[in-house]
Amino acid sequence: MNTIKLTMAQAVIRYLMAQKVETDEGIKPMFAGVWAIFGHGNVAGIGEALYHVKDQLPTYRAHNEQAMAHAAIAFAKTKNRQQMMACTASAGPGAVNMVTAAAVAHVNRIPVLFLPGDTFATRMPDPVLQQVENFHDHTLTSNDCFRPVSRFFDRITRPEQLLTSLPQAMRVLTDPVECGPVTLGMPQDVQTMAFDFPESFFEEKVHRLRRQGPDAFELAQAIELIKQAKNPVVIAGGGIHYSGALSEFDEFVSALKLPVGETQAGKGALPWDHQQNMGSIGVTGAGSTNRLCAETDLIIAVGTRLGDFASGSRSLINPEAKLLSLNVASFDAVKHKAVSLVGDAKLTLPMLTQALSGYEAAGAWVDRAETERLAWHAAVEDATRDRGTSLPSDGEVVGAVNRSAGEQDIVVCAAGGLPGELQKLWRTRYSRGYHMEYGYSCMGYEIAGGVGTKMAAPDSEVYVMVGDGSYLMMNSEIATSVMLGLKVIFVVLDNRGYGCIHRLQQFCGGPGFNNMLEDCLTTEEGAPKTDFVAHGKALGANGEKVTTIEELEAALVRAKASPISYLIEIDTDPTIVTHSGGHWWDVAVAEVSEREQVRDARKVYEEHKARQFKNL
Repeated sequence: MNTIKLTMAQAVIRYLMAQKVETDEGIKPMFAGVWAIFGHGNVAGIGEALYHVKDQLPTYRAHNEQAMAHAAIAFAKTKNRQQMMACTASAGPGAVNMVTAAAVAHVNRIPVLFLPGDTFATRMPDPVLQQVENFHDHTLTSNDCFRPVSRFFDRITRPEQLLTSLPQAMRVLTDPVECGPVTLGMPQDVQTMAFDFPESFFEEKVHRLRRQGPDAFELAQAIELIKQAKNPVVIAGGGIHYSGALSEFDEFVSALKLPVGETQAGKGALPWDHQQNMGSIGVTGAGSTNRLCAETDLIIAVGTRLGDFASGSRSLINPEAKLLSLNVASFDAVKHKAVSLVGDAKLTLPMLTQALSGYEAAGAWVDRAETERLAWHAAVEDATRDRGTSLPSDGEVVGAVNRSAGEQDIVVCAAGGLPGELQKLWRTRYSRGYHMEYGYSCMGYEIAGGVGTKMAAPDSEVYVMVGDGSYLMMNSEIATSVMLGLKVIFVVLDNRGYGCIHRLQQFCGGPGFNNMLEDCLTTEEGAPKTDFVAHGKALGANGEKVTTIEELEAALVRAKASPISYLIEIDTDPTIVTHSGGHWWDVAVAEVSEREQVRDARKVYEEHKARQFKNL
C-alpha cells in the first residue's frame, strides 16, 4: 500500500480537494473555498496547509467569524446545496463566534463544514490563552458548544482518526435527509502531527444527489387521498428547490389545477404570476392563500418542515382538513398528524401526476382560487405603490427595489419586519430570486449572506434589504465585498429601532419599551442618528441617502451602474405594515398583568389558542 506522510491539517485539506459533485453544469469541486480567520489554534496547522493549495482551493479572509459562516451558508443555499464551503477559526472566541451560524445552518438544513481550532490534546501547556477550563471535566472545551447545532460532531485527537471521520462528515454534508452543518474540532497540536496516510484515501470521489423513491403503500394511500379531495391546497417548501423538482412540481399542480401557497423557503418554486401561485402562506402570508387554507379539505405539503409561520401556529388550516406531507425526511413527513409520503420530490411528483391523470380540483374551487389570486395581485400593487408620504413604508421600498431588479436578480434578507413584507410582496420568476434566512431568522445574516449569494451567483445583481437594527449588529462584510470584488447593493431601511418587535410588543399589550431608540435609556440628547452612508463609504463602498421613493428609484439606477458595492439609506415609518393577508402568530401573553392592555391581549390570545387546540 502506497502512503503519503501528511500532517492532520494537510490531510483534511487534501481530502476536501478530492471531493467533487455532479451538477447540472458538470463535475465541480464540492468545496468552492474556505473562509478563514487565523489565530493561535489554526494559523500554524490549517493555515499552513491552506497556503500551499491557495491556487486550487481559495482561502477567503473575513472580518467576523459568524459573518463568514453566514456567507458560506448563503453560498450553499444559492447553489441548492450542490456545492459548499468550509470555515475555520482560531481556538476560543474565534471558534465560538461561529456557533450562532452553525445553528442557522442546522435549522435551515444547509451544509457547512466547520473546522474550529481547539485546545491542546496533549494538555502539556495548559491552561493556554483563550482556553475555557471546566472544573469537573477536562475533556470539555468551548468547541463542545457546537454539539447541539451540528448534524455531525467529532474531535480529532489523532491524525489517523480522519480515516473514519471524514467519510462520515461527507455522508452528512451530502445526505438529502441529514444535510446540515458538520463540526470537526481540531486541537492545535494535533493539526501539526503527521501520519502515513494511504494514498487511496485521497482519490477523487464524485458525489451525486441520492434520490429515494416512495414506498408503494404510502404512494397508493396518497393517490386515494387526493382523489377524494374537492378543495385541495398545496404548500410549496424549500425541498422542491433542493430536489431540483421545479418542472415536476409545475406539471403536478398545473395538471391537477391545484392552488399553491409558498413558504419563505419555497418562494420561487413557481413564477409569481403562474396561474396556480396564490402567493405566500401563513403568518406573513397572502390573504388569497390563507383564505383558501381556511376552507380546504386537503393540504398537500411538499418539501416543507411546516414551521409555525407556515402553519399559522397550527391554527391556519381548516381543522377538518386532512394533511398529506411529501418529504424526503420522515422526521418532517409525520408532523401535524400528516399522512406521510416519504420520498424525493423529483421522483415522486411525476408518479402522482401520472396516477392522477384525469383528476382536477372541483371547478368552483378552481374559479374561487383564480378570483383570490387576482385580488391578491391588486393588493400587492396597492401596498407597493409610491404614496408620496414623508416617511415611506417598508412595502413601498420593497416595491421600488423589486421594480429595479432584473429577471435573474436576487433579494437577500433575514430578520425584522422586512421578511413579512418581502414574503407577501416580492415578485420573482427566478427560482433563486428570493433568498430568505427565516428558519433561524438571524439578525446580522443579511450583509454577509449577500456576499455569499454573490459568490454563488456572480451574474446576478444581489440586493440586500436590511433594517438599521440588523445592520448595526453585523456590517463588517461590506468591506469584504469590496475587497473581493463582489458587488452587492445594500438598501438600509432606518426606522430608528427594532420596529418589528416594537409592534409585536404592542400587540401583546405592552408599552413601547427598549425597542425603538426613543423608548430606550439614553442621554438627555437621545440616541445618535447613524449615518449609514458615511459608514458604508468608510468600509469602501459607494453610497447615498434618499428620502423619497422617487429618489430611491433613481439611486437604484446609479447603484446598478456602480462597479463596487453600493449602500442606499432611506428613513422609513416603523408603524406601517401591509395589513392585507397575514395570520395570528402564537406569542405567549402574560396571564397576570397590571396593564389593562395586556389583560385584553390575553383574552384574544386565549381565543386563538382554542382554535389552535382543534388542530392538535
